[in-house]
Amino acid sequence: MGAAILPDLATEILIPLCALVGIAFSLIQWVLVSKVKLTTEKHAPVDGKNGFAEALIEEEEGLNDHNVVAKCAEIQNAISEGATSFLFTEYQYVGIFMVAFAVLIFLFLGSVEGFSTKGQSCTYDSTKLCKPALATAVFSTIAFLLGAVTSVVSGFLGMKIATYANARTTLEARKGVGKAFIVAFRSGAVMGFLLAANGLLVLYITINLFKLYYGDDWEGLFEAITGYGLGGSSMALFGRVAGGIYTKAADVGADLVGKVERNIPEDDPRNPAVIADNVGDNVGDIAGMGSDLFGSYAESSCAALVVASISSFGITHDFTAMCYPLLISSMGILVCLLTTLFATDFFEVKAVKEIEPALKKQLVISTVLMTVGIAIVSWVALPSSFTIFNFGIQKEVKNWQLFLCVGVGLWAGLIIGFVTEYYTSNAYSPVQDVADSCRTGAATNVIFGLALGYKSVIIPIFAIAISIFVSFSFAAMYGIAMAALGMLSTIATGLAIDAYGPISDNAGGIAEMAGMSHRIRERTDALDAAGNTTAAIGKGFAIGSAALVSLALFGAFVSRAAISTVDVLTPKVFIGLIVGAMLPYWFSAMTMKSVGSAALKMVEEVRRQFNTIPGLMEGTAKPDYATCVKISTDASIKEMVAPGALVMLTPLIVGIFFGVETLSGVLAGSLVSGVQIAISASNTGGAWDNAKKYIEAGASEHARSLGPKGSDPHKAAVIGDTVGDPLKDTSGPALNILIKLMAVESLVFAPFFATHGGLLFKIL
Repeated sequence: MGAAILPDLATEILIPLCALVGIAFSLIQWVLVSKVKLTTEKHAPVDGKNGFAEALIEEEEGLNDHNVVAKCAEIQNAISEGATSFLFTEYQYVGIFMVAFAVLIFLFLGSVEGFSTKGQSCTYDSTKLCKPALATAVFSTIAFLLGAVTSVVSGFLGMKIATYANARTTLEARKGVGKAFIVAFRSGAVMGFLLAANGLLVLYITINLFKLYYGDDWEGLFEAITGYGLGGSSMALFGRVAGGIYTKAADVGADLVGKVERNIPEDDPRNPAVIADNVGDNVGDIAGMGSDLFGSYAESSCAALVVASISSFGITHDFTAMCYPLLISSMGILVCLLTTLFATDFFEVKAVKEIEPALKKQLVISTVLMTVGIAIVSWVALPSSFTIFNFGIQKEVKNWQLFLCVGVGLWAGLIIGFVTEYYTSNAYSPVQDVADSCRTGAATNVIFGLALGYKSVIIPIFAIAISIFVSFSFAAMYGIAMAALGMLSTIATGLAIDAYGPISDNAGGIAEMAGMSHRIRERTDALDAAGNTTAAIGKGFAIGSAALVSLALFGAFVSRAAISTVDVLTPKVFIGLIVGAMLPYWFSAMTMKSVGSAALKMVEEVRRQFNTIPGLMEGTAKPDYATCVKISTDASIKEMVAPGALVMLTPLIVGIFFGVETLSGVLAGSLVSGVQIAISASNTGGAWDNAKKYIEAGASEHARSLGPKGSDPHKAAVIGDTVGDPLKDTSGPALNILIKLMAVESLVFAPFFATHGGLLFKIL
């Protein structure tokens, strides 16, 4: 079999070192962003970079207007306070759940062997004794809490950075679009690198601390580590659902009354829902997405480690090869660091048309560099050949085959990203066709948008299918877990691009509310339009990786629950399959209805203020922003409970009452239908949003024939965008957490279900 070239000591140093480099880089980016002052000090002379130099333009764009700076700072504070207040309220409720679920994990897993402290036979060698089930219960509970806290901290830090950067991006837009782009992108990079590095560092430290107790029992150690993924994803679910409901309730309320009924611009300060709308961008698209991708990363790492622990890596205690998933993530941080410099230092964005290509280059450069990085890690960290556990047998694998598994996942992610961009960017014909359909009203717009969403599923599903076939053929379920990790290996760049969108969106809102010139609003709109597309690409990555992660977790669950085959023709499995396929529809119905009911309250409040506050429409009176913020907060906290309970309780109820075979059917069904709905919903919503922006921008002859703002086609586009909002920002993104979370929860509770599950069938 041979041994890895990289010694264990080097591995022990390299992984935390790369994580610390990532954290240091994120702090450097933050320092650079903080140099843009939100005070009324005299501005330092600019250096002529990014297409801006003369003092004449300073005066023209109001660079020395202290009132504008003070107004931006005031709006930023209101957004930051609203977002912080919401997250603290959400975390109070989520904290109660976290503690309750941790107790549940301990009780269920501890009861597998009747809370016995005696050792149990090892899976890979029945002559040896491994640590007791009670230890798994204790350490799984600790890992769950660590994952949950890391996820919460990731979301919170992301939100803080975004609210710190939004007004700074607005102020830099006065100097040129290039300056604003760099501030927004650097701020996104702060979040991306902090999250990727923190996730890796906490997981690595947890493994080493658990190893002090488990010693040579690596099977028990990595089974306990799966709690880390469960903690990360369960917090992400509540963050995504609550944040999605919050942001879309405010957005729908602001658009329907402001743009359609009152015919005032987006983010007009007269609209009472604008602050809540801008707060929502941060709690939904930043905190929610951060927690979501952290959950994906944690779960794919855990799935790979669980399978590897009962393969030759675990049996021969080859530490470097065992840490292969963590070394891939470490290389990813270094690759993303180099890639980020291409956007911020090596090449300058000087014009609006260069923004989107600059962001797309980030994806391509990181993918190409990462392919080389994966080859290096595979060569130095893996033996030339080894065995991987595959449903009861050990399958021989070569190191170049595992390189292909990770590589195919990485490139599948890029393909999904570009297909998503093609279907959601207004630079291409699909979105332009949707915009054109607005000529005949909102109904045709909705029809075209739905058709686009359904069609956009085809190529991503083929990409995922090919990834699964190649990776499973070479390295069984371990290959699939590594393909998922390959897709997520450039998570720092992916998150930087994703966070850039909401920061730019907020910057545009602040420019409008601060009464800045039309030219500055055009610049922030250009940043935002590119951000919309990149946000859709980020959702594509999240959904694609969720499909692979869920399948890897499903394989680990089937192995752990000692199921030899999952036979679809067995009634127990088939009923699970059909119920599982229904769950994403049930979940989507709950989240969309929640957005609808919260938006209804918001619309009523905004209408009330316009009708009862004298001088509001004329701009002589200020709206009551706080009431709208409170409506969104209360509604999202209340409405997140039922969808969250559906996802968290389903595996427990099915496993306890119907057993592991039915649960395997539920997991397979939810995975198959959930991925399709998630891609379709996200792309439909993204297309409607950019069709509206295409008409508003009026950049081409075709777009100008549909406009201007306030025209009938524009109003039809606004209605389409409003319908798409809960699809692309609530239901769609939350579905990928549903399929991952049910799979990882089933894996964590697999020993209990295998021992005590299937009560109904036992009675019958």
